Amino acid sequence: MVVAYVMVKVYTGDADRLKGEIEAIDGVTAAHIVAGDVDFIAKVVVETPAEVKDIAAKQIQEIEGVEDTQTYIAMD
Repeated sequence: MVVAYVMVKVYTGDADRLKGEIEAIDGVTAAHIVAGDVDFIAKVVVETPAEVKDIAAKQIQEIEGVEDTQTYIAMD
């Protein structure tokens, strides 16, 4: 099992609208709006690193209003 955290930056004013879209992605177990350099932290739990890549690079980044993502895979 692979656990990853995807930091998501969105365009101003889109955070509330995008929260549900991000949470609806298979493999995303939680999405929290946060204060700081990013707007969301999404927790991803899947079987392989390739699935993390698919979720972050294809599914989340393709949502209209998403500006950027950074992905961190848990090592423990």
